[in-house]
Amino acid sequence: MKGPATRVHTRHQVIGRTLVITLGGRRRILSSAPQGGGFRSASHIINHQVDAHSGMNGPLPDPARYLRKLASELSIGYHTVGLMTAVPMTQLVTARVSAGELWVECFATVGVTNAVCAGEWPPSLAYRKEPYSMRVGTINLILITNGSLSTSAMVGAVQVATETKTGVLRDHTIPSRKGRDLATGTGTDAVVVACRLRGEGPLHTYSGTHTMMGALVGRAVSRCVSRGLAKARKWQKMHR
Repeated sequence: MKGPATRVHTRHQVIGRTLVITLGGRRRILSSAPQGGGFRSASHIINHQVDAHSGMNGPLPDPARYLRKLASELSIGYHTVGLMTAVPMTQLVTARVSAGELWVECFATVGVTNAVCAGEWPPSLAYRKEPYSMRVGTINLILITNGSLSTSAMVGAVQVATETKTGVLRDHTIPSRKGRDLATGTGTDAVVVACRLRGEGPLHTYSGTHTMMGALVGRAVSRCVSRGLAKARKWQKMHR
């Protein structure tokens, strides 16, 4: 082990329309991000606001290529995981929860005008051809911990984060945009889990809801999604 878990530091700043998270070194990451998705190691995570009508009034550039170019312009290199959203960065919400030396941070942008209930049929073939069409309704969740998670624990963290997000949406009775059922998420949600490299921190083999890691993930996500929904409602009222 290279040092105590508390020595891990993350920094974040909003540059223009982009949230830039600096992880303080290489981290293991699992995500559904359009840039750097899947399992990989990276030193930065970005969440970039695009125009709300991108992909509707014209084709959006290839998301991965677009985000790699943006990372280069920001001088943070290609070891970057990148997300897109139409939610303004003024609606960014964060939370940090801890238990002893173990902590989890969550960064989120929350919009629900694109809300759906899992299992609903896609509206059209044309829609399926443009998966990165953006409405303001996207929930992007970025989770960072100073623990070292096993591969299965990283998947478990995604599971807990998704369960928590859906639970908050149900608690707030957010409807699917089709209006038939309560929403479980939006059509363009993404999640990122970042942890320390193997051997660099205390190992967590499991991260389900019976574990401390799972409890921290759940609390961080719950706080962020709840606060994000409040900001989303305020934004919608101001832009009606």
